[in-house]
Formats: sequence, structure tokens, C-alpha cells
Amino acid sequence: MRRFLRSALLTVVPAAAALAQVEPPPLPQPVVVGDYDPLRGLDPDGRIPKPDIPADIEHPERWRYTPAGRIKPGNVLDRFLVSSFLSPIVFREADIGFGGGFALTDVDFRSQRYREFANIVMTYSAEGQQAYRMFWSKWLNVRDLPDGGVLREERGRLYARGGYEKTLTRRFFGFGSRSPESAETSYTEELAQVGFGMRVSLPDPGGDWLLRVDAQAEHHGLSPGRVSAVPTTDQAFAAEFAAGDGIDQLWLLTNFGYDTRDSLHQPYEGKRAGLVANLCYGSGGEFGAILGLDAQHVFALPPLLHRGAYGREENPPTDVLAFGAFVQDTVGDLPFYSLPTLGGTHTLRGYIQNRFTDRAAAHASVEYRLSLIPRGITFTDTIRIERIGLGVFYECGTVADGIEDLPDGKFLDSVGFGFRLAFSREATFRVDFGYGDEGSNFTLAFGNSF
Repeated sequence: MRRFLRSALLTVVPAAAALAQVEPPPLPQPVVVGDYDPLRGLDPDGRIPKPDIPADIEHPERWRYTPAGRIKPGNVLDRFLVSSFLSPIVFREADIGFGGGFALTDVDFRSQRYREFANIVMTYSAEGQQAYRMFWSKWLNVRDLPDGGVLREERGRLYARGGYEKTLTRRFFGFGSRSPESAETSYTEELAQVGFGMRVSLPDPGGDWLLRVDAQAEHHGLSPGRVSAVPTTDQAFAAEFAAGDGIDQLWLLTNFGYDTRDSLHQPYEGKRAGLVANLCYGSGGEFGAILGLDAQHVFALPPLLHRGAYGREENPPTDVLAFGAFVQDTVGDLPFYSLPTLGGTHTLRGYIQNRFTDRAAAHASVEYRLSLIPRGITFTDTIRIERIGLGVFYECGTVADGIEDLPDGKFLDSVGFGFRLAFSREATFRVDFGYGDEGSNFTLAFGNSF
């Protein structure tokens, strides 16, 4: 690893360790495996009755409850498909060969009664495409309840992340909303990164004001691409490619907003208006920043294919209509791969990842999310899917050389649908099929797109 990243690691790791010294309330005595009851706090059909919330908790709708029956003791294998999930990854593409790996998600990492989370991804292909990533987080506000369950304030968390990726098939089409599909090029990117951050509610846990601050160090190495039948980026966009190769970056990522949503991961009602300022210092001495505004509004709708809640439920089946939008602009100098983009996992899902790139971007989405199977499927006393749903979406947006030029950009849109598989309100996996002017695109991702 370059000296820059060594230095960043020496700075980041002690800082993350210092942050992690925030002490949670004392843990109760460990549960004896023989005393574990998988239905404690749950109904046999998977319904979770809402517990009595301590009177001193503000904004209880922003605290997530995990019943004792979902807090299975033991190691990651003992808790498999209860609080740990292993997803095999198998793929074959002409340009990267046959490959595979796994993604391990542990929502009760180190068996801390849902105080820590970890996600580990490892993949490798026959042609050498590879990814090794780890993400860790820790909840800052946790309460143990007399019934054996746990309450967690969803917003306050510490984060740390790191990894290395070598992607052989990155795509770049040039700049602007009118860049033709025929301008497609490819490049290989080696990305090493490490970072940490914190998200807190203000003025108190669960409060309406939300602040997130992250620090991240990255190294980008570029080489010719491997996509057959298209030029490599170093040939078609030689100046941009050369300017982006071998770059080290230090990022300070900040996000501050007024947020009344009842959940950040799966909101059923509420709104958000926020400011984003992502500041970057490059190894060549260049400064750059991406500044933006974002907004969301979520409405609960009458249930279409189910009867909604019965009694007091922790996570009642709820259909919603969600709106989201953002606008971004770039200040200073940034390499082409760090500029605002549209297309892929979170925006214009009918187009491939990073289809449209420029110094400014605007995007808006509307999505109807409804429950198909309101309380999921129960396979055994411990293995269950909490919710299966459907999302129908429409998106539009454009990119331009500057925020003042966005009205002159080409109008771009996509439409699609997808399935939602939730193991809990905070752990939703989605499969989306999007359709745009250039065909269709498939997305498999963790969490909603907005």
C-alpha cells in the first residue's frame, strides 16, 4: 500500500478505536443456550407484539425493537439465518470469466445483543477481478428490556470500513446528458480505501436533526479496460484517464438535515430536507468538493393486498408512497470517477452504473412500496423472512457541466419494478428491473434506493 494509505491507516484506526470507547449500558447476564426460546416475544406466524416503551424515551417510533426470540446465543454459525446471513455469490461474464465468493452479514456481530453489525464481502474471478470489503458499525443508544428484548435507537451509530477492489469492467461514456451509448469505453480500476464516521441525532437520541460526518482515504489506480468490442478509456479519453491514474484522496463527507422519518432504512411516514458537503484533497494538491441538497417525503397508504396491523405491532405491514430528489454541483477539481453520476443501483435504474457523468446532477424518484406477504414466511421456529414486498418506481434526471446548466440538459427517465425481501425493518434486500431508452438493467442491492 502506498505511503499515503499507510499514513491514513495510522490516523484512522486509533481514531476509530477512540470513538468506539463510547460505553453502552451494562449488559445483562448471558443467556444460557439451553434456556433459549425462539418464540419468546413473537407470535408463531412471525408477528412481533410491540413492547412497553420506557416513558423517558423520546421519539419511540425511531427505536427498533428486537424480541428475545431473535437474540439467539452462540457464534456466527449457531445464529445462521437468525442474526447471521451467508449469501453465496456466483457469476460468469465473458469479459471477467467465471467467479464467485460470499457475502456475510451479521446483525449481532460478536453476540453483543444487537449492539454491533458487520458485513464482509469477498469475490474473485478467473480473469482476476476481485473485491474484499468489510463494514462495521456500532449502535450508540441501546436499552435492554425486562422481557429479554432490546431497544436500539436507529440513528446514532459509529462506522468503520475498509477494503480493496480490482474491477476490470468500469464504464465511462464521456461527459454530459447527451453522451451517446456508442461512446462507451472501459477501464480497470484498483481501489483501496479505509474510513470511519459517526451519525448522531440532535439535540437528543431520536431527535429531528441528523448529522453524519465521515473521513475516508482512497487510492485509485487505473489501467486499460477488459470489455470486449469497446475502446479502453485510456485511448478514447486519454486526458481524463491520465489525470485520474495513481490518485490518492482524502475525503471529509458531511450530511446535515431535518429528518422526521420514523426510520432511515424503511420509512413509513415523515420527511427530510438536507445539505451535503463532500470535501476532497487530492495527492496532487488539488481541492474539490461536491455540494448538494436532498429531500424525501414518505406517506403511508391504505393496504392493497393485506389487512395491515392487528393489535400493537413492532413492525406492522405498511404500504407507502415515497418521493425523493437531490441536486449536486462540483466545486474545484475532481477526477472523472469522483464526479456526480446517474445510472445503476440508486439512480436511473434502467441504465447501467455511472451511465451519465458530469459536474452537476439532478434526480427525482417516486416509488410505491407494498407488501405482498405481510408477515413473511416462517420456515422453522428460528428461520423466518419477516416481509416480502414489491416496489414500482419511476425516476428522472439529468447531468450538466454546472448547476446553472441543468435546465438545458437532456431529460432522462426510467421505470421499473422490483421485489423486497426483509429479514427485519433494517435489513431489506431488493432486486430491481429497470427500463430506459437503452434497454433494461438489473440491480441486486441491500436497502432501498432512497
